[in-house]
Amino acid sequence: MAVYRGPVCRLCRREHEKLFLKGDRCFTEKCAIERRNVVPGQHGMLRRRAASEYGTQLREKQKTKRTYGTLEKKFRRYFEEAAASKGVTGENLLVSLETRLDNIVYRLGFAPNRNTARQLVRHGHFSLNGKKASIPSMHLKAGDVVEVLEASRGLAIIQASLAGASRRPEIEWLSVDKVKLAGRVLSAPVRTQIPTPVNEQLIVELYSK
Repeated sequence: MAVYRGPVCRLCRREHEKLFLKGDRCFTEKCAIERRNVVPGQHGMLRRRAASEYGTQLREKQKTKRTYGTLEKKFRRYFEEAAASKGVTGENLLVSLETRLDNIVYRLGFAPNRNTARQLVRHGHFSLNGKKASIPSMHLKAGDVVEVLEASRGLAIIQASLAGASRRPEIEWLSVDKVKLAGRVLSAPVRTQIPTPVNEQLIVELYSK
């Protein structure tokens, strides 16, 4: 599967916003946004023209893709599925991204960022409803239980992530047991329960052109 493997801090600088792609580092003074919040590249510090309507919509799409770690082909497929489903397309899109297994592992605090969560899932460190799960893009529904496998509970990356999870916003539609290292999906999230600062309507407008 194709994934972005370049420096992630430049992605935050491009969007002029913290996307929390490096976990706990994003909460410190070492964060790239804190140190050098300019667009990457030779001319990053030059005055730029005001963004066009298309440019604003494009930046919102790019920010959302980068936040959740998906590339264009997969992201477009999520949008098409969201548009074909009942309800508000933009909200459907965010719910689809939020209910991916890798995102839920991150939201539960078992990984410091979504990229690490994706790697941990692929390497087989989690079970879903009692069965080993290794596909990061699996979608979960209400009642599903994600658990760290017993052999993986001592991993330093998981323990360190749990220790720093209090810095992140509380997720109302998930419950987590930090003793058993297990989490449950209580319900499908609604927009007000998704703490991702994007304007999904701009993405809908972009793809509707």
